[in-house]
Amino acid sequence: MSIYFDPQTLQFQLNTRTSSYIMQVRNGFLLHLYWGARLQNGDHSYFFREQGRAAFSPRMENGGGFILDDVPLEYPCWGRGDLRTPALEVRNPDGSNIVDLRYESHEILPGKPRIPGLPAVYVENDGECETLVVRLRDGVSGVEADLYYCVLEEYDVLTRYARIRNGGTDAVRLLRAMSASVDFDHTRYDILSNYGTHCRERQIERHPLQHGRFTISSRRGASSHVHNPFLLLASPTADETSGEVYASVLVYSGSFAAEAAGGQFDAARAMIGLNPEEFSWKLEPGEDFFTPESVLTYSGEGLGYLSRTLHHLFRTRLCRGKYRDARRPVLLNLWEACYFNFDEEKIKRIADSCAELGVELLVIDDAWFGERNSDNSSLGDWYVNRKKLPHGLEGVEEYLKPLGLDLGIWFEPEMISPNSDLYRAHPDWCLHVDGRPRSEGRNQLILDLCRPEVRDYLYDCVSAVLKDGRIKYVKWDYNRNMTEVGSPTLPADRQGEVTHRYYLGLYELLERLVGDYPDVLFESCSGGGGRFDAGMLYYMPQVWTSDNSDAIERLRIQYGTSLVYPLSAMSAHVSASPNHQTGHVTPFETRVCVALTGSFGFELDPTALSDAEREQVRQVAALHKELGEVLATGDYYRLRNPFEETCSAWCTVSADRSVCVAGYVLTHVRMYGNNERIALRGLKPDALYRERFTGETYRGDELMGFGLHAPTTLEYRSILWVLEEVSD
Repeated sequence: MSIYFDPQTLQFQLNTRTSSYIMQVRNGFLLHLYWGARLQNGDHSYFFREQGRAAFSPRMENGGGFILDDVPLEYPCWGRGDLRTPALEVRNPDGSNIVDLRYESHEILPGKPRIPGLPAVYVENDGECETLVVRLRDGVSGVEADLYYCVLEEYDVLTRYARIRNGGTDAVRLLRAMSASVDFDHTRYDILSNYGTHCRERQIERHPLQHGRFTISSRRGASSHVHNPFLLLASPTADETSGEVYASVLVYSGSFAAEAAGGQFDAARAMIGLNPEEFSWKLEPGEDFFTPESVLTYSGEGLGYLSRTLHHLFRTRLCRGKYRDARRPVLLNLWEACYFNFDEEKIKRIADSCAELGVELLVIDDAWFGERNSDNSSLGDWYVNRKKLPHGLEGVEEYLKPLGLDLGIWFEPEMISPNSDLYRAHPDWCLHVDGRPRSEGRNQLILDLCRPEVRDYLYDCVSAVLKDGRIKYVKWDYNRNMTEVGSPTLPADRQGEVTHRYYLGLYELLERLVGDYPDVLFESCSGGGGRFDAGMLYYMPQVWTSDNSDAIERLRIQYGTSLVYPLSAMSAHVSASPNHQTGHVTPFETRVCVALTGSFGFELDPTALSDAEREQVRQVAALHKELGEVLATGDYYRLRNPFEETCSAWCTVSADRSVCVAGYVLTHVRMYGNNERIALRGLKPDALYRERFTGETYRGDELMGFGLHAPTTLEYRSILWVLEEVSD
């Protein structure tokens, strides 16, 4: 049993494989007692200490209750004396914003309930999870909060979300409804988070938790390039292999907020959920509101263990479908080969070249539809441009099939061009506010997915292309952020619901499509990594990691992404040199080495390659076909940090530890460089490994203790090692 309840002390203990999470009901309040290394089940009441530090904070119940401003609460509310940031805030019918949630009941369920309308971690049988549901209730307003704690013991995680119910007789308005909140009894932590921008996503920032609120957030209508919806708290000395680390990751793709705050008594509060700055929700009597799910995990063995825990969970119990556990096909995307300028004959020439090189999937990117020759028209007109493709997509697919190539295409279904047949027919179908100008980004507006007729139109358009089974891959793009966020389908007092309703509509649409077309590999994209989040992974098992395909730039982007997300989710392609974004001139071997850390492909014109480069492409395509499963499903170890050092190194080890694929890239040369060696991790100490390209053999303890020699000369040089266990 992963959930233990003591009816005498009213304690709940939630145990994962290596951690425990402990709560207790006192004076009607659900208090947080502990989250850390696993403990034996028992009475841990002494963990709670009420110190009576009133300062200017009042004591409840005419001086006879808690000082709520100084106790650790599981789901803190506003209005009764906790003056820190609340998880729940409500506007009552009388205009007040008081919520006073008290414990009413609980139940322990086998398995994991589905969250209506939202993506979430799933289980394949009830034995994988137990769920604790704690019901809290405000006796005056009738507002209820059911807190769900889903414990996946063997996956070493628990997940949290809340169902807020209006049990009163009049409508209330939710002003803030966070997914999870945790109170810590000290502030001796560092905060780790991602920040960035388009083409420079998921850079790592680390700094001490201080007094006051540190918030990362998005009000952009997407999780965004700027911040990512997760937050890590780590002991100051925590590194890849040691120290305590706590993670909270939101399974959501829209606007969010995550914060950690140091309080007046040197305690800390961390929370994550929907961004309250743009959110409100009118809740009628008897109605429910479900928050998105947050995944919580603890590591006592540093960042590496925490990342591998999340990688395994997200790859096997968030991603779904045919490609979840499979090696992804070696693809070539035509975007950087052609941009908007292609026709059927050019595609055929590229296809002939791809077939000779071992490519398995050819992707036609933008401009196959409508009258699209640049980014100024035709989004929404999802019919084939017969001027470019006179025989349609079916003609292209029929040409590719004898060559052993599958066909993929790009879509941007959520968008509409003002210069399109769809906009001329339905100018009211975009997000807009009547009387306000409509701001365009990349010459496009955003369709209003709150509207069922818009969702039905998009389903029909995409289905018309996919229904004959010719298309094996879809790159689903989203190339702007939201402005003028309004929907005429909702009354004025519900306009604060638009962004969240948009994502409920998107998730409904995606669920229909991935359910009806299970053989299609869907890849998410938002100008690269602008919507790289756990919410999208529920529908699409991989994401175009960044529009920046430069191998040297990708070292940091992919390193930062790997804090939370698995390699199988990261699309990584070998692009041309000089790189189209940065102008970097990078050896082919280095571009391959970096791209092999993700779902592998090419972003170049194969007809422009030299004979030597063509042979290299053939070799690496064959290598990925052989090792792609290890790279997709193995344990990933970050060995050297490109944010702190003049190199980057990593390795991926198969589940049985018999194969290790390791990479190293030198990013900056110094005169008389140090002796450089890369110590591996995750191997069998007593096993013997042979390196494929040199034939040298090493013991596992040597590889992990001393390591492998690496170059310190020739900037941007790389080494790829493939180590395979052999018998003595």
